[in-house]
Amino acid sequence: MSKKGGKQTETGRKVHVPCKRAKVEASCPSSPMNYDSPDRVFESLIFPIEQEKFFKEYWEQKPLLIQRDDPSVAAYYQSLFQLMDLKELSSQGLYYGRDVNICRCVNGKKKVLNKDGKVNYMLLKRDFDQKKGTIQFHQPQRFKDELWRIQEKLECYFGSLVGSNVYITPPGSQGLPPHYDDVEVFILQLEGEKHWRLYKPTVHLAREYNVESEDRIGNPTHEFILKPGDLLYFPRGTIHQADTPLGGSYSTHVTISTYQNNSWGDFLLDAIPGLVFDTAKEDVDLRTSIPRQLLMVDIADSTRRLSSFLRSLADRLENTKELRSSDMKKDFIMNRLPPFLGNSSDPLAPGGKLPKLDSKIRLQFKDHAIITVEPDQDSSDELRKEMVYVYHSLKNRRERHMMGNEDDDASEEGISETHGLRFPLSHMDALKQIWRSATVDVKKLSLKSDAEKENLVLSLWAECLIEVI
Repeated sequence: MSKKGGKQTETGRKVHVPCKRAKVEASCPSSPMNYDSPDRVFESLIFPIEQEKFFKEYWEQKPLLIQRDDPSVAAYYQSLFQLMDLKELSSQGLYYGRDVNICRCVNGKKKVLNKDGKVNYMLLKRDFDQKKGTIQFHQPQRFKDELWRIQEKLECYFGSLVGSNVYITPPGSQGLPPHYDDVEVFILQLEGEKHWRLYKPTVHLAREYNVESEDRIGNPTHEFILKPGDLLYFPRGTIHQADTPLGGSYSTHVTISTYQNNSWGDFLLDAIPGLVFDTAKEDVDLRTSIPRQLLMVDIADSTRRLSSFLRSLADRLENTKELRSSDMKKDFIMNRLPPFLGNSSDPLAPGGKLPKLDSKIRLQFKDHAIITVEPDQDSSDELRKEMVYVYHSLKNRRERHMMGNEDDDASEEGISETHGLRFPLSHMDALKQIWRSATVDVKKLSLKSDAEKENLVLSLWAECLIEVI
């Protein structure tokens, strides 16, 4: 789902590529979404269910069906994506596999009807009409502004990547066999109706996608029809299948998904190596050699010794204020959507007053930036000193969101590019001041010299992370 790699921008380095502001598409129906904050976006997505009730009773536990019967919500949902959108998008250059799949469930198996190369809309529509294939359109937020707006706010809300796929299925057809996913799923019904069947999980909170046979899954625990404006949530691992009923029109829905590889187990795998590394600096027992031939055969008493080390690490963890993430934080920030910035076509570039020693500043885009401590990535010395890195997603490319290796330019330009700044470890307290305060006087920053204070705020201002007020 997410990839690693990229470049960092050092302190004081000039910004060469300003972030572009998004253009909002042509007028759309009045939105039922409240965009005042990420919290409000999620609140309006699951309305009328309250957030506290949702996380207490449904999240990772059981499905939630919200049937609204509200024409205004139905009209808004329909504006998010329609079959006719594919005609225009195909003319911009879509490719089978990367952007579009067309498939059908035949005798409990997925039959892929893809052709090679670019998508020809007329041929795609013919397979849709005549072969009853379901069109799966990958990551529509790359093209549809309103989905970008929703998913960017949801990434802020969850602190996890949020992807989406559109499924368009002709009447009397089913695209996929019964299966379960490794993501939390929110389904918004956009056009037509869809018949859904959900089944008891065989693997709770599954970590991978898997197809299940009809004779294994038993009877549905839930069965219903989704109509435009309805929303369905179910946890990862929930077995499901869906078809478009005969006698009606085609069905279009968008699946918004999140929390892939975002469990406590994943976080432990990410954080424990750093904890062990730091502890070994102070604990000589962790630096003693393992028994001879332990890597070749099982050695008696090794399990007990490992258990003792783990208990010591747990004790140290109890007194650790900040747990260092090796990759997950950076992976999230470098692969997420850039901010949705409204209908201005002006680029996001440093603006307003230049910060000086007597300036008062405030942080911008806090949800899109992180501070980490890492070994100096630009040093070739074996004993690399630690540096503070500020990473942000303000210059991330929307068109690459959730596309991984499928991007045509990935081999030439790098799969993902990390944008940010590097500072000495002595700058950490000053950065925390900026991050934790509504406003900060530059001259009161926790740095020894006025030059350091000015250099810090100028670097952040050049990356559009602060503004002078």
